[in-house]
Amino acid sequence: MHFICFSRKIFIILFGLAIFNRAWAQNQQILHAGMNSVKLDFMLDADGRPLYKVYFGDKPIINNSYLGIKLANDSAFDKHFKITGSEKTEVDEYWVPVWGEVSKIRNHYEQLTVHLKQQRAPGRLLNIVFRVFADGVGFRYEFPNQANLKYFIVSDELTEFSLTGDNKTFWIPGDYDSNEYPYTVSPISQVDASVLAKSATDIAVRYVPDKYGIQTPLMMKTADGLYINIHEAALQNYTSMQLHADVKTFKLTTNLVADALGNKAYLRAPCKTPWRTIIISDKATDILASKMILNLNEPSKIENTSWIKPMKFVGVWWEMQTGKSTWNYSNSLDTLGADGKLIPNGKHGGNTANVKRYIDFAAQNGIQGVLVEGWNTGWEEWFGNWTEKPFDFVTPYPDFDIKAITDYAALKGVKMIMHNETSGSATNYERQMDTAFRFMNKYGYTSVKTGYVGRIIPRGEHHDGQWMIDHYVRVAKKAAQYHIMLDSHEPVRPTGLQRTYPNWMACEAGRGNEYNAFGSGDNPNHETIMPFTRLMGGPMDFTPGIFKIKGYTADPERQVKTTLCKQLALYITMYSPIQMAADLPENYEKHMDAFQFIKDVAVDWDDTKIIAAEPGEYITIARKEKGTANWYVGAITNKNSRNAIIPLDFLDKGKKYVAIIYADGDDADWKNNPESYKITKYLINANTKLNVKLANGGGAAISIKPVTDEDKGLELYK
Repeated sequence: MHFICFSRKIFIILFGLAIFNRAWAQNQQILHAGMNSVKLDFMLDADGRPLYKVYFGDKPIINNSYLGIKLANDSAFDKHFKITGSEKTEVDEYWVPVWGEVSKIRNHYEQLTVHLKQQRAPGRLLNIVFRVFADGVGFRYEFPNQANLKYFIVSDELTEFSLTGDNKTFWIPGDYDSNEYPYTVSPISQVDASVLAKSATDIAVRYVPDKYGIQTPLMMKTADGLYINIHEAALQNYTSMQLHADVKTFKLTTNLVADALGNKAYLRAPCKTPWRTIIISDKATDILASKMILNLNEPSKIENTSWIKPMKFVGVWWEMQTGKSTWNYSNSLDTLGADGKLIPNGKHGGNTANVKRYIDFAAQNGIQGVLVEGWNTGWEEWFGNWTEKPFDFVTPYPDFDIKAITDYAALKGVKMIMHNETSGSATNYERQMDTAFRFMNKYGYTSVKTGYVGRIIPRGEHHDGQWMIDHYVRVAKKAAQYHIMLDSHEPVRPTGLQRTYPNWMACEAGRGNEYNAFGSGDNPNHETIMPFTRLMGGPMDFTPGIFKIKGYTADPERQVKTTLCKQLALYITMYSPIQMAADLPENYEKHMDAFQFIKDVAVDWDDTKIIAAEPGEYITIARKEKGTANWYVGAITNKNSRNAIIPLDFLDKGKKYVAIIYADGDDADWKNNPESYKITKYLINANTKLNVKLANGGGAAISIKPVTDEDKGLELYK
């Protein structure tokens, strides 16, 4: 009898809840937007808090997730809203990038704008704008002009991404100062950023305040084979977004990078946040092909872009990373002669004779640029002292004759690339930017590589906080005034701003090839993950092209964990409009047959085909050189050997081509025999299907050009 009564009570309660939920749902205004398989719902809950949900087909990808912004002076700004109106529009347009992976980009989306107002005083306004594309969703918060909100401080952002399961995830710690970690592959439930944050001693400056904090772009794969990528777009006038992972519920919550006071952003209405992006597909290749992040950025603010030229370059850099030479001219600032001048250490790499050697190599091999690091005074005690003025950007060391080098480079038809390391002192760089860029104009430098190694000044700021976000944009704008192209190192990871500022050609903001010169290096799967993570927001100066895979430092155990041919393939799979041939000239001169691919490969493209991809496993990409009929293909694998099957149906039908295949040798292996390769040449056409073996940790690079009279007698590939 007691059991029956108890059951009746449960039934009554559940029945009452069902009636309440139906009544609540009936009183809610659910707004929808969609494009092909991607669908979005928006609503308010019973407390007036915004919620959204995302589907791919009929499958929920993001379950009901809260949206909101917390203000320092309004603890209730995240709730008690009512919908005062909404609009839905569709945009379908094409635009032409200044440079890029394709010559034309379609921007097609349905936009839903939701107007919200607090029901309680002071009745502040908030708009949430959603754009739904065929490959995902972008949304942002907009603060309209209003009487009760002008200057305000964002204390937190409440954006959630409620995942539907314990997804396989490719992640690095949510570090306020570095994106240069190796990737961990694990379920969300196993995220623990503290372990890697403590052990990654090869990263100079790191700060990971959240044990469960992870960085974006975040790549995931669901148990039923869907691919999800979460990032942000158009990051300006705001702080960068990281994510807090709930390892039990699999919910990701926005974790904004704070300043020394714990504040996240300082804003003035009217204003808007960056876009939060969710790219979704049932094909990994579609993730790499997505242009959604670019589309969410504003068009170019530079009217005349004729001076912006993609290029390849060599440089005095790898020899410093590997210990052959030094950035500093003397051993310390106290190493002085009787004349009071610095005593040279005899190992300074940025000297006139050595730079001329690189200029000669570039000129002989059709490489457009030469970078020189360590050319200017200040490198003796540049790092680790948190000093305000470690460098000026116009005073060369005594052994660097800038006038002679400029004249020599001009004679050889080579462009010099400036290096401006700040040692993290952004304030010092801001004071000197005009001086530095005028100096570059005077000596014919058309581009600059900036660096931010070290703790940031203003002290208390972080590399990825709002002050520095604004700084990076200021540098790009100032560089554009002087017609200078920009390659930023140690900045925040990119968010598509290369569309708005196309002189901002590339960034580092990730674990590049340099880590093979110190620390633990890059794992064999690293380059198969990076295009799905770091490169989703923009090009990376990864510095590929290392040919001496072993024995390049005093440590006999150190080596690059790829084959030589994989280094060639990276020129295709690790996209950048500026690509460094990073190794030393003497190492290239031993393999000039393989170096031919680096000489030939383009850096600007009319078309790109993602042929095959699986994060952490393999990637095969084909790209068509801008303005020609030439194609280039790169295929890479992780530690496992596999065959890359490459259909060439992207070629023009009825035409004959010649393929030069740079492949791993039959006995190649990243660990035991990484420099083994073979080069073969065949006739091919659009019906050809190449089958190329990739060694453990290996790759293949292929150049494809229309057949000429010189190609008579070549065998047709079978």
